[in-house]
This record gives sequence, C-alpha cells and structure tokens, in this order.
Amino acid sequence: MGQVLHPHTLGLLGGMGPAATVDVLDKIVRATPATCDQEHIPILVRCIPQIPDRSDALLGRGPSPADALARGARELRRSGADVLAIACNTAHHWYQAIHEAFGLPVIHIAETVAQDLLESGASGSIGIMATSGTILSGFYQRSLEAAGYNVLLPSPADQAGLVDHAVACAKSGDWKGARRGAHIAADGLFRRGAARVVLACTELPLALGLSTPGHGLLDANMALALACVRATRGDDARTYLRARRHDGTGDQRDNGKHDDGPEKATPHPFRPPEEAT
Repeated sequence: MGQVLHPHTLGLLGGMGPAATVDVLDKIVRATPATCDQEHIPILVRCIPQIPDRSDALLGRGPSPADALARGARELRRSGADVLAIACNTAHHWYQAIHEAFGLPVIHIAETVAQDLLESGASGSIGIMATSGTILSGFYQRSLEAAGYNVLLPSPADQAGLVDHAVACAKSGDWKGARRGAHIAADGLFRRGAARVVLACTELPLALGLSTPGHGLLDANMALALACVRATRGDDARTYLRARRHDGTGDQRDNGKHDDGPEKATPHPFRPPEEAT
C-alpha cells in the first residue's frame, strides 16, 4: 500500500463531446503515479453534451455556450473542485468567462501544449489541426507564436473538407471516416514543412489513436492530462509514463487498434494515409 496523499480535487468540464471527455479522463488516470486507489486524484466530472456547439457559435451559426460553460464551472467549484480543466479545445475561446466563474486556477490547454513543445526541444514550424472555430478564435496561434513558433494551418479546403469533416465523423461515431480525414490533413501539414502537428481538437487523438511520444503528432488531450496531474499533485507525470513504457508495465490498451471504434494508441511513428491500415 502506497502513501495516501492529499492532492487538490480536479474538476473536469466535459461533454464536448462525451467520448473526448472519457479519453481525457482515461489519460489522467494512466498518467498518475499511483500504486493504490487512494493515491489517485479526486476528480469531479461534469459531462453535459447539451452545451451549445462551440464552433457553430464562433462561426455565427448558433447560440453562445458562454453561460452554460460558466454555469458548469460554478457547479464544479461548489462541488469542491480546486483546479479546473476544460475537456474541449474550442471552449477555451471563453476561457476568461470560465475562469471568472470558477474563481480558482483553470488549466489552459493551448498554453500547456506550447510548454510541452518547448520542454521537448521542438523547433521549426508547428501545424495545428483544430475545428474552424478554434482556428478563427486564434488562441492556439497566439500561444504558439508567443513561445517562438511559426504556425502552419490547413488550407481552407483541407480545413473544411478534412479536419472539420473528421471531427464531425468522430462525433457521429464514424471512426473510419474520422481517421481517414485526419490522416490526410496531418500528412498535408507535414509535407508543407511542419516539424510537429498539434491535434488541437479533443476528438482528433481518438481518431488517430496517439497517446505515446516519439512521433510528429502532439496529442493535446495527453498534454492536458499531464498538466492536470502536475496541477493537482505536483508530480512529473512524463517521467512516470516513460518509466512505465520502458519497463513494460504500461497499459496494454496502448497497443490496441480498433477499426470500428476510436483508436486507443499507436506505438509507431505517424504513417501517411496510403500506408495506414
């Protein structure tokens, strides 16, 4: 039995979409250096899929989710959360309103990704794959440019026909369609000179199945999970994950591939679509 710790309680504002929320939660659990139940992080999850669509709001096609997001943040705070994470990239457009409603630290996914890139020694241009709403908001571009990176975005045709289509496929459960569009879009960014490509929509890591390092894609869900562990426990979760993979004690699900469902992980480097199975 390990030492019983007293970490901060994490609030996870989710439901945008539900599968992505589960993916972030799963990665938080797997990134936590725990030897017994009691060493894991206390997590309060609010998974409400009825929050208005974030991209539609930013593109002028639907109502704002600001009130629903702020209400969720307040409910998690009242329930006892000390730190908040938002399991949706596009929702970070309303980060300030969420932070004000919560009143305590809120992890920002784009700042976490930028820090991860810096700590990994990444250099050169960084591609972003995200919803059109996230691209229009610009918070990823600002965070990465502030860290010294040149940002590459998909062409308008690739954004609409590949990235947004892949996200829509993932949300509807069409994982093969999601995987194909995401692969082609990522390959296009690499061909244009991206050193790394950030999967900056919480559905995209599910489509491509990347939760391990050593490839050109950066999983923003995993970056958020690692930040949650650091914010609540102060642990170096990256060192813990590397040690588990090195000694073979990592989650066996990391090696699974599921053609009819979301990918769990891909232990090999990124492969362009013509090579992917």
